[in-house]
Amino acid sequence: MKLFDSELKVMSVLWRLGDRTAKEISNILNEETGWNQNTTYTVIKKCIAKGAVERQEPNFLCHALVSKAEIQAAETTELIGKLFDGSPDLLFASLISHQKLSPEQLEHLRKIVAEGK
Repeated sequence: MKLFDSELKVMSVLWRLGDRTAKEISNILNEETGWNQNTTYTVIKKCIAKGAVERQEPNFLCHALVSKAEIQAAETTELIGKLFDGSPDLLFASLISHQKLSPEQLEHLRKIVAEGK
């Protein structure tokens, strides 16, 4: 499932806070991004159409049908395929050579690789 940045904003609210009404999501995104109610409702409807969100009654209660981990995995797979010729090691090489990673972050990556997770 491919979610656009706007859809990820809606999903982020649901992942952080759990089920919320469309009105609550609208209020939160108005504070965080300046979106008006119509924009938020339009994006919620797109998430519903994609199967990422389920609408429940009463009060247009929104429930995330996909987890953040599922979307992260799909996006990572797409990124590796598009930009790194399907090679995770090229992604890691790019990350290490282009990002300032702390010694703790590097050690954490070493452990992840060693554990095969």
